[in-house]
Amino acid sequence: MVDLSAFPITERWPARHPDRLQLYSLNTPNGVKVSILLEELGLPYEPHFIDIMKNETWGPEFLSLNPNGKIPAIIDPDGPGGKPLALFESGAILVYLAEKTGRFIPADPAGRYETLQWVMFQMAAIGPMFGQVGFFHKFAGKDYEDKRPRDRYVAEATRLLKVLDDRLEGRNWIMGDDYTIADIATLGWVRNLVGFYEAGDLVKFSELKNVPGWLERGLARPAVQRGLEIPARP
Repeated sequence: MVDLSAFPITERWPARHPDRLQLYSLNTPNGVKVSILLEELGLPYEPHFIDIMKNETWGPEFLSLNPNGKIPAIIDPDGPGGKPLALFESGAILVYLAEKTGRFIPADPAGRYETLQWVMFQMAAIGPMFGQVGFFHKFAGKDYEDKRPRDRYVAEATRLLKVLDDRLEGRNWIMGDDYTIADIATLGWVRNLVGFYEAGDLVKFSELKNVPGWLERGLARPAVQRGLEIPARP
């Protein structure tokens, strides 16, 4: 039996199956990146629902795993050298799991780095910009009389979608024929922008040639459908 007692987070969210990878998350666009990949990989894991509306990420137990207080985070009981590994940041977790299993990332160095650049594109650009659109269009920011902040982020989100649309020209997936962690990183954010944030018209989503079909193909994958609902809300 694997002993995870050295990790304080397990005091708040006990591991019923400590031999499985422990996922601490919520099914937000960042959280579902990891649950989708885990479902695609078929790895045994134990999800723990972290309620950000109750500020659970700011308690000492969660902060012991991620000092930045954000989901998702994991503990892999079978990390490098067979020792448990704690990891936060969704992009880092995607890269770790893909490289650990040798799946959803190219084996050749050039393809690997090209994939990583698109993962970083999502992390550095799509996620932050789409999130700001959500804030200023749907949440508290929508009540601001000055619409310049919203319009700034809408313009940038529209531009980023055009970058993605151009990349997908003649490709089924971001890397071509192969579905990779670049797609997994990005699907949830595009889905959220046009769905939950209700910003499709603002960013002219219907005018895109390639992104809508890519999103439809991604969302049709059974593992994606399952991953979008994990962790299940109590």
